[in-house]
Amino acid sequence: MDEILEILEKNSKYTSEEIAVMTGKSVEEVKEAIKKYENDNVIVGYTALINWENTSKDSVVALIEVRVTPQRGEGFDKVAERIYRFPEVKACYLMSGGFDLTVIVEGKTLKEVSLFVAEKLAVQECVVSTATHFVLKKYKDNGTIFEEKPRDDREDIFV
Repeated sequence: MDEILEILEKNSKYTSEEIAVMTGKSVEEVKEAIKKYENDNVIVGYTALINWENTSKDSVVALIEVRVTPQRGEGFDKVAERIYRFPEVKACYLMSGGFDLTVIVEGKTLKEVSLFVAEKLAVQECVVSTATHFVLKKYKDNGTIFEEKPRDDREDIFV
């Protein structure tokens, strides 16, 4: 049934009927599988991937490297939960390597994101340090290329 998940991950707009044709399963099998995935918290939501650069909305996205001191008996989970509960935080990941958490933050301006880091994130008692990287341009997100330039496959003719 992972095939159904892979199809939905690529495009969640497919209907159960379309997925049934793609997988060779019955429509009822597909509907039951999707319902089970939702109940088991395997499918946790459906979203559209928006290229905001093609709209009038102004926004700034930042990737923030966060080093933290884990809490005794609870590890990084409690710290991460406190951070990902902020509405500015779009994603939060536990990492290996030189820092502990990657926090993706979105705001209207650079100043808004900077104030979030300075006034809400960095002041958490468990946060040791932060390093903020601003996204300048998105080329690809969740497997989708944002600006695919049309290719000219014509051959050059020299005279």
